[in-house]
Amino acid sequence: MRIGELARRTGVSERSLRYYEEQGLLSAQRTPGGHRDYAESAVDRVIRIQELFSAGLSSIKIEQLLPCMRDADGGPSKIATPTLVAELTAERDRIDGMINDLLRSRRALDNVIDAASGT
Repeated sequence: MRIGELARRTGVSERSLRYYEEQGLLSAQRTPGGHRDYAESAVDRVIRIQELFSAGLSSIKIEQLLPCMRDADGGPSKIATPTLVAELTAERDRIDGMINDLLRSRRALDNVIDAASGT
C-alpha cells in the first residue's frame, strides 16, 4: 500500500511515517517509480510504534524493542535480551513514579477545590 493509505488506516501523518522509516522503525519497498510500497503488516507495526511512543519510549528504545515483538499480538519473541527487559522494567518503573506524582498532585488540587468551594 502507498504511504497515503497507510496514513489513513493508522491515523498517523505521512510525515510521521517517513520519520519512522528514517529512524529504522518501519520499512517499505520502492516501486519502479520510487514510491513507498508498504506491506499489509505495516498497519500493525505503525500501531505498535504509536503505542510505544505513547508509553514514553524514545525512538532509539523502540528501535531496540521492535525486533523483540510480534506485531500482530504485541507479544515477545524469543530474541528479547535480559538487558532490554531490564531497561524496559526501569522505564515502566519511571512511568509508575510519574503516575504516583500526578495522583499526589490531583489529591492536593482536590483539597484546594474542596476548601475553596466550602465542601
